[in-house]
Amino acid sequence: MKRILLVFGTRPEAIKMAPVVNKLKEYSEHFTTIVCVTAQHREMLDQVLSIFNITPDYDLNIMQNNQNLFDITTKVLNGLKGVFEEAKPDLVMVQGDTTTAFVAGLGAFYLKIPVGHVEAGLRTYDKYSPFPEEKNRHLLSTLTDYHFAPTEWSKSNLIKENVPLERIWVTGNTVIDALMTVVRRQKSEDSQGSEVRGQKSEVRSQKTRVKAQNSVFFNSKLRTQHSKLILVTGHRRESFGEGFENICQALKAIARERKDVMIVYPVHLNPNVQRPVKAILKGIDNVFLIEPLEYEPFIFLMNESYLILTDSGGIQEEAPSLGKPVLVMRNTTERPEGIEAGVVKLVGTEKEDIIRNTMELLDNQMLYEKMSQSANPYGDGRASEKIVDILSSVL
Repeated sequence: MKRILLVFGTRPEAIKMAPVVNKLKEYSEHFTTIVCVTAQHREMLDQVLSIFNITPDYDLNIMQNNQNLFDITTKVLNGLKGVFEEAKPDLVMVQGDTTTAFVAGLGAFYLKIPVGHVEAGLRTYDKYSPFPEEKNRHLLSTLTDYHFAPTEWSKSNLIKENVPLERIWVTGNTVIDALMTVVRRQKSEDSQGSEVRGQKSEVRSQKTRVKAQNSVFFNSKLRTQHSKLILVTGHRRESFGEGFENICQALKAIARERKDVMIVYPVHLNPNVQRPVKAILKGIDNVFLIEPLEYEPFIFLMNESYLILTDSGGIQEEAPSLGKPVLVMRNTTERPEGIEAGVVKLVGTEKEDIIRNTMELLDNQMLYEKMSQSANPYGDGRASEKIVDILSSVL
């Protein structure tokens, strides 16, 4: 019986690790599954844990207001020492590129515990973009024993860095597993209405929850007037300042030029995002600045959208499975597979580039259909199953 400790701390990590946690629990005759959350994010993390019915065995609860990278690094490292010593894992599993993931790998190395890395091998080779994630992921690879790469491209990066071939497995990305789970649930809720297993459901459908939070942009009159919904997300540190102002000015110009669109922007709570967004976009009649959404309502909103403008990594992987073209408002991406497949386009943070590429997708139906109908290169929704099968074999 091998003891597997999964460590994560942010909403994106939780989304991508939840399928692995739940798949491991199906193999209870082989594995003892232990979950530790650092709560690098708190509320957003807890929402995802609830969705996937995961109760942590350990919770470091490190989040504080205005925390910086020094705070996160030291709190996670000091907190995990006791967890590792008590849980005595045979393997520590981490995901992605967060400070939690890197520091958990570092702590496991200090105690000579093997490390498994989900979503290994993504690179931009620009250590400040994305910051600090690019270097977190790169450093973590030097500490990892089992590399679960989402694509052949990420595998090739690891090989170039002299990671032994027998330590790398291409599995697809677990975010597609999570997405498919939620989409199936939403379809089931729509078909069942308020009756679930013969009882009145206390959980409203995701559509109802989104309506309750932000009913204005589901007003039928507005949706008739503004027929194409553009979903926007933006929060990257490297865009703070001029980059975010450019993004907002581009959105303002698009909204004023195209009254057939409605722009819905769940605005990240970081003051560096809130200030320029509200200063430039507040009060425009077809721009809706809303609070950040929970994961399930956000998936519903992605499904409702015509196209998506984002600087997020995960959305680049998720949206193609829903047939939604993605314009990435960054200068680099560690996920070039989407660009090569034609489902994602990198447009940077210059105002005119964002406007031009958005208008082209709004006006060019052939281009839109080509992007929306291309195959998703990030997997088929079975990544977590493949990862657990590999662990069963190698452990």
